[in-house]
Amino acid sequence: MNQGIQVVIYPVKDLAQAKRLYSTLLGVEPYTDEVYYVGFRVGDQEIGLDPYGHNKGMTGPVGYWQMNDIQKSLQLLLDAGAQVQQEVQDVGGGKLIASVKDADGNISGLMQLP
Repeated sequence: MNQGIQVVIYPVKDLAQAKRLYSTLLGVEPYTDEVYYVGFRVGDQEIGLDPYGHNKGMTGPVGYWQMNDIQKSLQLLLDAGAQVQQEVQDVGGGKLIASVKDADGNISGLMQLP
């Protein structure tokens, strides 16, 4: 069903301050630096900062599990009792993301690469 957590996204309110903090913490500069997303790569792991995350209902960091078939995986999770937090959407270049919430309010992200 999945290939492990590939990305962890943090909701941030002050993108410039968070960028400085995570650059220091991770010891690398961002590979992408946009007003809507700042991304860092550390080995095979991506750490992202989302200034709109709180508005999307993120209450803390969200790990994104890489899926082979995001639609099928989403349906299996819904059948298992999850609730949709964010419907499947293309975030650029054919990369698809979605998220679900479990009964305790924990959010898990799903990601399908093109």
